[in-house]
Amino acid sequence: MKNNLLSANEKSNFNTLGFADSIKRWFKQESNKRLSISFMSVMFMLFTWTFVTATGLANPLFLPGPDAVYKAFVETLFDGYQGSTLFEHVGTSLYRILAAFLLACLVGIPLGIAMGISRTTHAIFNPFIEFYRPLPPLGLYTLLVMWLGIGELSKLALLFLAGLPGIIIATIQAVKDINPTLVLAAKSLGASRSDLIREVYLPGAGPTILTGMRISLGFVYTVLVAAEIVAASAGIGWMIWDAAKFLLSDIVIMGLIVLGLTGITLDMVMRGIGFAMMPWTRANRRRTK
Repeated sequence: MKNNLLSANEKSNFNTLGFADSIKRWFKQESNKRLSISFMSVMFMLFTWTFVTATGLANPLFLPGPDAVYKAFVETLFDGYQGSTLFEHVGTSLYRILAAFLLACLVGIPLGIAMGISRTTHAIFNPFIEFYRPLPPLGLYTLLVMWLGIGELSKLALLFLAGLPGIIIATIQAVKDINPTLVLAAKSLGASRSDLIREVYLPGAGPTILTGMRISLGFVYTVLVAAEIVAASAGIGWMIWDAAKFLLSDIVIMGLIVLGLTGITLDMVMRGIGFAMMPWTRANRRRTK
């Protein structure tokens, strides 16, 4: 009986030590360590938010607690806000974001490649891009509304113009950073201009272009609220703007959280697509770890 008890204790100690060793090995991996730090950072922020609101240090009219924001999320999800559910608001905004962003990619990537390869093309288009790139979105929007009206077309045009410069600039720089030896080698093997673009420029410039696309998508998100404040009745940006007019801070914070989470999700999708289309980036990433 005693021997069985000792063996059970030893087995328990062995399992405990094995679990501790597995935890140590898990934390030794750099990616897991960063994930743990990020998780603790988010938990600390949530704890601070809860503490500040629960102790009355912040006015709940301007900073509601996490429970109030969660209730606003549930109510908006099922009952809706101003006649539309949360899914409808998010779907409307995602349609505007993705349509404008995809159009910016279809225009910006080929134009950036052409400007990176040809000095003449760069000289033709660069002044216009550098001129409108620093213009404020609301200043552009007033002109777009005058030209295109207050419907969807002006909103899509504003989001398109917000995402276009970053893609073009990133693509130009990516093409210029291509090793000229690779270009000369391809030309010596009889590669045509289209072959160079398909086999040299796009594979070599792909990672930098993807980074520019991710940055441009962030610009599109920042302009979304400005695009939806004029003559809109749905959209996550419009919902945030409309709720702010009535001091519904729980709706505002909930909308910002949803907007941020959808942005993170789209960014993760873009990175996944990039890794799938450019498998050599995974090898480079493993070597740098």
